[in-house]
Amino acid sequence: MSAPHPQSAPRRSKGDRTRARILDAATALFSRSGFHAVSLRDIAAHAGLTHAGLLHHFPGKEALLTQVLSRRDAEDAARLFPPDASGDPTERLMRLVYVVARNAHTPGLVGLYAKLSGEASDPEHPAHDYFVERYRLLRERTTVLFARLFAEHEPPLPHDPASVAQQLLALMDGLQTQWLLEPAAVDMQASVRAYLTELGLALPPTPWTGEPAPGASPAPGGAAAPGAG
Repeated sequence: MSAPHPQSAPRRSKGDRTRARILDAATALFSRSGFHAVSLRDIAAHAGLTHAGLLHHFPGKEALLTQVLSRRDAEDAARLFPPDASGDPTERLMRLVYVVARNAHTPGLVGLYAKLSGEASDPEHPAHDYFVERYRLLRERTTVLFARLFAEHEPPLPHDPASVAQQLLALMDGLQTQWLLEPAAVDMQASVRAYLTELGLALPPTPWTGEPAPGASPAPGGAAAPGAG
């Protein structure tokens, strides 16, 4: 009797493939030129579609932007914050530092995150709920990570995980704003590493080489990561 064939992954529908192509195009163009400089017609042309064809899948540029941001958030969250909180916490912290370094290679979407997160403080902004939920999840998941790191350290570290998580996210946001204003004056990865060292969390001195974090696949379009923008 012949061996059973391994089950292959289910094929995506034509509509799913088209949506993915649109998101790839939007990610590339938003990253390169920012949100306001890119039109739906630009994105459609980049994806090889008509304007009407794009509108069949996305009702407007705001909805498309939210999907671009959400997709990258979901990809990075899977790498950094597994649902069961498994894995070596130090390796996961290293991946977070890699995300900070990678952001320095994607100024378009880093600037987009920074601008939109500020604009979205207005409750009437279309991305308000998205950013509220995004920061809530980042605080919660980073708190869990720091709780493990502090408890498993020898000796255990006395810091409050929730406070440190909030401080780290604020540091990352602030560094990104300063870096966008004067890139040559700000080393985001070095500053985050210095902060973690002050907490007693020494990391291996692995430099950023432009490669994805260990065990991570590159995300399409090179968009900014969700670390803090």
